[in-house]
Amino acid sequence: MSEPKEPRLLTPSQRRLVGFALGLVALLGTIALLVGVFIVLSFLVGHFSGVLWPLAVAGIIALILRPAVELLEKKLRLRRAGAVAALYAIFGLVVAAVLFLMIPPLLEQIFAFIAFVPEFWNHALAYLRQHYPDWVELARKQLENDAVRNVLERLGNEARQLGSYALPSLKSAGLGVLNIFSFVTHLAVVPIYLFFFLLSSREPTNNLDKQLPFLKPALRDDVVFLAREFIAIVVSFFRGQLLIGLLMGVLLATGFSLVGLKFGLIIGLLLGILNVVPYLGTILGLSVALPLALLQPGGGIELVGLVVGVFLVVQGIEGWYLTPKIMGDRTGLHPVAIMVSIFFWGTALNGILGMVLAIPLTAFFVTAWRLVKRKYFNVPPEPA
Repeated sequence: MSEPKEPRLLTPSQRRLVGFALGLVALLGTIALLVGVFIVLSFLVGHFSGVLWPLAVAGIIALILRPAVELLEKKLRLRRAGAVAALYAIFGLVVAAVLFLMIPPLLEQIFAFIAFVPEFWNHALAYLRQHYPDWVELARKQLENDAVRNVLERLGNEARQLGSYALPSLKSAGLGVLNIFSFVTHLAVVPIYLFFFLLSSREPTNNLDKQLPFLKPALRDDVVFLAREFIAIVVSFFRGQLLIGLLMGVLLATGFSLVGLKFGLIIGLLLGILNVVPYLGTILGLSVALPLALLQPGGGIELVGLVVGVFLVVQGIEGWYLTPKIMGDRTGLHPVAIMVSIFFWGTALNGILGMVLAIPLTAFFVTAWRLVKRKYFNVPPEPA
């Protein structure tokens, strides 16, 4: 006679529910751990950014200039140190020639722009009085209102108090002259780091697999692949973006100068160079160029239209010709993803270093996710 079965503690549906709950807790714990690690790394990067950004800049420039050093080695039959020294000498001569040709007109426009600021303000007020007198009259009437005046006074007091609270922290943070000196000091060591980086003839990822013996072979191969892919993305992005920014700066400076925009040379060049961080140059440049075109002597709606036309033409050349020819679709990121990534990494890494590295980092994680989907989830690759 068979013994009666002991009743189980949980029914099958209850066991499935408990298993699902435990799996969810494990997933949430893993996510919390990853978020914690990311926050700690973000804090460390932000805290030691003064040490890290010169290394990052020198490393990126070294990756970009490696082919030039190897070309000098081969063509001039020099040792590695000689080729690096020759590259430095060529770079110094080019920079000296550019400065000799460009600095006088640039300095002239910079000083003229500084001197033009009070005149620009007077032009802005005169333009408002002439074209929008109702607005000026409305503002004047509102300022005579006791309630509005009290609100503005309170806001002014709050702003002054905020400034008084922030001043000690700004001083303790070492801003001002000391902070400028620190930035110049960190900037000065970039060429030194760069020299030693360029002296190395070994590929950055060579023997990387031997440095990871604790990983399984398949995982080790993935890590090496992702490291090489990240370096390729960095080199491709910055080499292409620098060249595109330089060409855009020349085109914009030429176009702005031809249509008669005051200080068009300096604004166009800065707009192009700042586009190393996508959209940064566009936003800052147009926020200066458009009001200037509207309010400068002899300016107006027509000049604003011409400035916008120049920008659209150059942007079209960049989007339809320069980027496809120079960089191709290396990052494969949507413009919205690019903007979100810039703000995200700028916040996560506490500053400009995150904004500069935003596109390569995002493209790297997109590549890593595609690899994980294809290799571990058996998801077929997306059609090109």
